[in-house]
Amino acid sequence: MKLLLLLFSGLKFGKLLSTGGTMLLSLIVYAFIFGWRYAAGFIALLFVHEMGHYLAARHKGLNVGAPTFIPFVGAWIELKELPHDAQTEAFVGLGGPLLGTVGASCCYLLARSYEADWLLAVSYAGFFLNLFNLIPLSPLDGGRITAVLSPRIWLLGVPVLVVLFLYRPSPMLILIAIMAYPQLLKAFRFRKDSEEAQSYYAVPAAIKWEYGTYYLALAGFLALMTHDVHQTLSQTHRF
Repeated sequence: MKLLLLLFSGLKFGKLLSTGGTMLLSLIVYAFIFGWRYAAGFIALLFVHEMGHYLAARHKGLNVGAPTFIPFVGAWIELKELPHDAQTEAFVGLGGPLLGTVGASCCYLLARSYEADWLLAVSYAGFFLNLFNLIPLSPLDGGRITAVLSPRIWLLGVPVLVVLFLYRPSPMLILIAIMAYPQLLKAFRFRKDSEEAQSYYAVPAAIKWEYGTYYLALAGFLALMTHDVHQTLSQTHRF
């Protein structure tokens, strides 16, 4: 029994070490490029975003692991138990951008109160990344949220991703496109009379309207804040 307890404690410590270790690695890498204050704020906002997913998943009774961080890729939590329906998936998907927006907004208010341009830059990163994650394309959060309406909405995320790539080419966008390809095939072949549509995606109309409203309101707020903070930073030239 003592051996089992030690092994269990070791596993829990290993998970904690994995999260803390990857956070520290990301902090060091970002600090060398952007400075330690910005790096710490950025990592903190990533953590807040992932904890939004974590808390939402736990609220729905799903088994979920602690966040893992990779520099220039981001962070994610491991869902050890997949959602049982599209409504649960949307709830978990919404948790990250929602709490992440709260974190970015707190940074924004503190930055304006103390006239801290570096903190304003952190808030901009938070607003932008949460907005980016709302692109209606699986596996991004926006794809998980809009799936409650219909997987076909994922097809709307394709032109958004293409425009972003043409505006600012990035290997990350290519990686997202590769990961999204199987889901896009699924969206293209989706039929309302399929077994999956009648089970996993069988969501009441009221719930669809509810999540659709949440999604549009959050996306609108993030777009507004991203634009306004970018304009402010462009005028200061000090971050």
